[in-house]
Amino acid sequence: MRKFRAIAFAALVGLAATQGQVWAQDSDDDDDEAAAAATEQAAPDEKPTRASKDVPELILGTKEDQFTANQKDFELIAGQGYRWKISAAGGLEYKFHTDLFRNVWNNQIVINDLEVHMNGAPAWLEFDADGTIQVQFTTVRPGIYTWSVPDLADKGMKGTITIK
Repeated sequence: MRKFRAIAFAALVGLAATQGQVWAQDSDDDDDEAAAAATEQAAPDEKPTRASKDVPELILGTKEDQFTANQKDFELIAGQGYRWKISAAGGLEYKFHTDLFRNVWNNQIVINDLEVHMNGAPAWLEFDADGTIQVQFTTVRPGIYTWSVPDLADKGMKGTITIK
């Protein structure tokens, strides 16, 4: 009978400990839910490939309107390699900032056929003159990220990058 009580007590303690861990996870922040929701919405036929894909070019400003962007929102697939050209064409100084860079594996940045290889994420990309910077990366973490030109975000120079 003592063995039965010891086993029952051990099982009860184990069950209580397991429930405590589950409760602790329930109070975790909500970024896991957003990532799961973005993953669930991905079409089943969208799967990463070994070859890098091109993201549609983002062009900041034009000669006619210095505060416009040709595209605001982008959709990517988790686990896929990408090449993304970001260009300034409005004649202003643009400071491009995104939280995407901290949530992908950065391969390289290419400026005028010169490559920058990093061991971390860039803080931002700054365009002192019109030109193009190409960023190569692999998406790792699903979620919704933002991009903006911080000083001009209130004029519409902002958008989202969704990784499914």
